[in-house]
Amino acid sequence: MTEIKETKNSYIFEYLDENDFRKKERSVRKYNMLAYKKLTFEYYPELRRGNFLGEKVSEDKKSKTVSYELKLPTDEMFVKVHGEIRLHYTVYPDKKIILLTNITPEGILDEGHRAELKAYKGVMISKTDPERDMFKINLLNMLGK
Repeated sequence: MTEIKETKNSYIFEYLDENDFRKKERSVRKYNMLAYKKLTFEYYPELRRGNFLGEKVSEDKKSKTVSYELKLPTDEMFVKVHGEIRLHYTVYPDKKIILLTNITPEGILDEGHRAELKAYKGVMISKTDPERDMFKINLLNMLGK
């Protein structure tokens, strides 16, 4: 295992809810390996170095924080059915802390952690409403022809 060298200028990761975040992270690993690899081996090291990726969503001058959303690489059909996979985080520059808050879309990632999801035409479908997801996939395929 490679060791991460901490320097005085590197940021530390903390979690709003570590258990919930890790569940969603494992779902990303299971169902979208490209996004997981980019997140783990490219984006996390950049964030630790202080290179904040993604788009700035808000800035709170009173608490001196900046919130970001980072879009992860996602299959086009998945995006159309479930939405973009995004990492949400808040930076505390004075404390050198990055608070990892969430990975969205929450519904399908939570469900993917709880149960094995099936795929339909290469896109994972939810167990709670598979008909809706299959309808969307079929409709998008028909519109694409």
